[in-house]
Amino acid sequence: MRISMTEAGKRFNRDWIFRNFNFHFQQGGRYAITGHNGSGKSTLLQVIAGSMDLSAGNIELNHFNNPIDTEHHFRYISICAPYLELIEEMSATEFLTFHKSFAAMSKDVTIEEVLTACGLEKPGRKQIRFFSSGMKQRLKLAQAIFSAAPVLLLDEPCTNLDRNGIDLYLQLIEKWCSEKMIIVSSNDETEYQFCTDVISIHDYKT
Repeated sequence: MRISMTEAGKRFNRDWIFRNFNFHFQQGGRYAITGHNGSGKSTLLQVIAGSMDLSAGNIELNHFNNPIDTEHHFRYISICAPYLELIEEMSATEFLTFHKSFAAMSKDVTIEEVLTACGLEKPGRKQIRFFSSGMKQRLKLAQAIFSAAPVLLLDEPCTNLDRNGIDLYLQLIEKWCSEKMIIVSSNDETEYQFCTDVISIHDYKT
């Protein structure tokens, strides 16, 4: 898997969030996009996810050197982000089952095993609206990390997690994501300590 961005830029009205962004993300690579709050790192991640269009330049996904049509990008990308909502009337088991119907889950695990791995085996059949904020974040991480997609995007992945939750997050990344391309948007080094490439959004402001 390879994601190539060439002279990429995004602006709102006359303000450039980032521009002249040139980078190649490779399969198995671990990348962090850093910058202070409001700097545009989440915007860059959303462009990579395909939920925002570029204002300039190009982005291309290649799978085994075959270009992927834009409308099919979602099949190769999973994402965990604070602004993505859960269906709170569902239980965790129902939510993961529903998500699995349109985004394939890793063949190596069952939904029950996913819930156990994330410490959600006991409340798995309780409606999500009764979950704590930390439990909801664990569920968001579960649907992203255990996706079969080769690209994992993480936007402030430890939001609402306590110390045990953060340790669990790092363990899940280490155990289940060794072959994935991982891109983390964060200004907290704890969340991207496993990344080998750090990209500052401030380098692409002009």
